Amino acid sequence: MDKKTVLVTGSSRGIGKAIAIKYAKEGYNVVINCSSSFNELIETSEIIKNYDVSCLPIMADVSNYNSVKEMFEEIKLVFGNVDIVINNAGISSIKLFTDTSEDQWDNMINTNLKSLYNVCHQAVPDMIKNQSGNIVNITSMWGITGASCEVAYSASKGGVNSFTKALAKELAPSHIRVNAIACGLIDTNMNSCLAKEDLDTIIEEIPSNRIGKPEEVANLCYYLSSSDSSYLTGQIITLDGGLI
Repeated sequence: MDKKTVLVTGSSRGIGKAIAIKYAKEGYNVVINCSSSFNELIETSEIIKNYDVSCLPIMADVSNYNSVKEMFEEIKLVFGNVDIVINNAGISSIKLFTDTSEDQWDNMINTNLKSLYNVCHQAVPDMIKNQSGNIVNITSMWGITGASCEVAYSASKGGVNSFTKALAKELAPSHIRVNAIACGLIDTNMNSCLAKEDLDTIIEEIPSNRIGKPEEVANLCYYLSSSDSSYLTGQIITLDGGLI
């Protein structure tokens, strides 16, 4: 197939869904993925197909290496190689460090950080062979500054940032670019745990005086993987309305 293919992990809803739809609008074959929200994944795939592109929905736990390996085997059967990888799958948790169990810590690191190893380890060899490719990692401003009561989350996203910078240097000679978007407060289900009073307090601290939209993350993501940013790699782009 002559169209390029993008894989967006964690794309049944929220930021991942918006990113997948953006690439569909731009004419890409789109592989969408999630670990449990099957109905939402299928609904997203139907939206994507309205843009006259092919969409492959795959249920897979990206924190599990074998699950990711099987996902790539399925992708290769349908589309061949993946041209662009968007590592978006992630979880968050707000609790004291002393209340964070070992299992909760491991789950956070595996989902938010180890998943990047799993996915990139499958995608990068073909990118090197083709001397072409783009990887965009969705991270968080808390990976830069750290957040109280979000130690595990901050640590996982800080790891994503370092992963991005290191891999970018390693792959640049192969004409593969790696960048990341450090999101601030974005209007997704991930923030539904915040009470209205807490949300209003955070918004008051944001210079832009509002929360971000998933579509804004999607637009920046597309730019980072396009030829318009061909000299940009190894960067953590903060999208937070000026908060940090």
